[in-house]
Amino acid sequence: MGDRQRALGRLIGFGIVAGAVILGAVVVRRAVRHPQTDDAVVTADIIGVVPQVSGTITELHVKDNQRVRQGDLLLVIDPRPYEFAVQRARADVAALDGEIDVTERRIEGQRFAVAAAKATVQRMDAQLKNATDSLNRLEPLLSREFVTPDKIDQARTAKLTAAAGLDEARRKMDQAEKDVGDLEALHAKRDAALAARGKAELDLDFCYVRAQFDALVVNLHTAIGQFVAPGPTPVFSLVDTRAWYVLADYRETELAHIAPGMEAEVYVLTNPHYRFRGRVQGIGWAVNPEDQPISAGVPQIKRELNWVHIAQRFPVRIRIENPEPEDVFRVGASAVAIIRGWPADGTAATPD
Repeated sequence: MGDRQRALGRLIGFGIVAGAVILGAVVVRRAVRHPQTDDAVVTADIIGVVPQVSGTITELHVKDNQRVRQGDLLLVIDPRPYEFAVQRARADVAALDGEIDVTERRIEGQRFAVAAAKATVQRMDAQLKNATDSLNRLEPLLSREFVTPDKIDQARTAKLTAAAGLDEARRKMDQAEKDVGDLEALHAKRDAALAARGKAELDLDFCYVRAQFDALVVNLHTAIGQFVAPGPTPVFSLVDTRAWYVLADYRETELAHIAPGMEAEVYVLTNPHYRFRGRVQGIGWAVNPEDQPISAGVPQIKRELNWVHIAQRFPVRIRIENPEPEDVFRVGASAVAIIRGWPADGTAATPD
């Protein structure tokens, strides 16, 4: 019995060791094929609500942490100054329309007057040339008494008359061209008035701030009566709930097993009982190590131990495909991400 028990003990020990080796190999293989990290956070696109016009808040229709839908009215900035501006701009356009309406009836006649004045100038110029030529021919004949002095006087008078007619025709042509030019300037002035009216109407519309997408209101610290103005400081922020992401920091040694389009499995620590499907959208190309700053324009990933050379981590962006229930997702919440590999058909999905 002793020998049999010892043999059985050795067999059990060998089985335990073999099982541990096999289990370790399975774990290592799984970790390599399905990289996992708990260094992950939930995120979403966040925009600051910055007014396009300045004024006092007269209506506030949201509260902090409230859900809003696309098109919901968030707040109203006192619209009265902008309503007056719209009325004034519309009155300017109406006045110009009235002035144009009166002068428009003359515009065709004025254009014809320009053409007629140009023709008159050409005719008077020809008459002056003929009168000058006649005078130049007759003057040499006076000394030889081939013509009388009266003929010379008539030719000179004809020349002076033609010159005076030419000057008058040119003045009329200049005046007619000026009238047409004034009408064109009036139309240009109306275009400017229309642009001013459009700007005033746009400013009035900006007084009513609405949600551009389904969102969550965060960081609301204002009230009715607060003066706001365009600038870098938002009145509050909106979390875009149309798309949720998880930024999972993976070691650089694991990146060879991760690629955009791979399926992922995500657990959010606000309620880890839910399993969410995700898809790798991209892998970070740059980080800013804490001990070796590179640039302020790239994400900073802290190392766990500064006195030991460990693998750097890079952010992997995973888009959640089934973010339901919505209450689980909060920006900044901790998460666990597992990369499961390619979809069943072996192809990557086209990113949205």
